[in-house]
Amino acid sequence: MADRIRVARIGAAHGIRGDVKLWSFTEDPMAVASYGPLETEDGARRFEIETVRPGKNFLVARIAGVVDRDAAEKLVNLDLFVPRDRLPPIEDADTYYHADLIGMAVVDEDGTALGTVSAIHNFGAGDLIEIAPAGGGEPLLMPFTDATVPKIDMAARRIVVVPPIASG
Repeated sequence: MADRIRVARIGAAHGIRGDVKLWSFTEDPMAVASYGPLETEDGARRFEIETVRPGKNFLVARIAGVVDRDAAEKLVNLDLFVPRDRLPPIEDADTYYHADLIGMAVVDEDGTALGTVSAIHNFGAGDLIEIAPAGGGEPLLMPFTDATVPKIDMAARRIVVVPPIASG
């Protein structure tokens, strides 16, 4: 399991006073400000969210020390993480952190190996699961829905997928 969990990504500057667009990956988007300082993946840089408010399809955040648009623009596309121990414990068997899925085996309904989970993405239209094929080649992207991903077995580190049928 990952010891750092990605909880947000900084987007474009918002206005001229250093605010940034912020995409939260937490169940409650506003909770991202309550986990204490956020860090880069390597832990080398830390960021304190001073204020956060809803925007249109994103949050608007003010980060301590970022006082103008130029400083905000230097942070675009920066992923922010927290140490896992700062996050609430998982109490529901059907709940998990996306980071825990990375590296899990992916099989179809018959148990045929398809590959491993390499990422979970969200480009604005819902989560997508990225699978690195077992035999190599281009990654597969599938909707991360109950229909396409009907079973996640955390103990066995295995995910069952039902690939969507291509129409054409």
